Amino acid sequence: MTGDRTYTLIKRAVVTEKASDDTANRNAYHFRVPTDASKIEIRETVERLFEVQVTSVNTLTVRGKMRRRGYTAGQKPNWKKAMVTVAEGQTIDIF
Repeated sequence: MTGDRTYTLIKRAVVTEKASDDTANRNAYHFRVPTDASKIEIRETVERLFEVQVTSVNTLTVRGKMRRRGYTAGQKPNWKKAMVTVAEGQTIDIF
């Protein structure tokens, strides 16, 4: 890992209905990560922080939504989501 970004790589957990279903069905957890984070960095960070074995990491860039306030229009920034699948029988305590 370039430098030690262990504690800054995982910004927060994405807790939505879809993420909860994914956790129940295939033992995958969703995290918000920096846009320049690689899958290898994410894998190493999750294994180090939560002491679990990661089987796969899927990432996607979520496009920012358009927002208006009166006449002014703008766009929220894009962000990256990582879906980390953990080995069978292991869990991550998010709360």
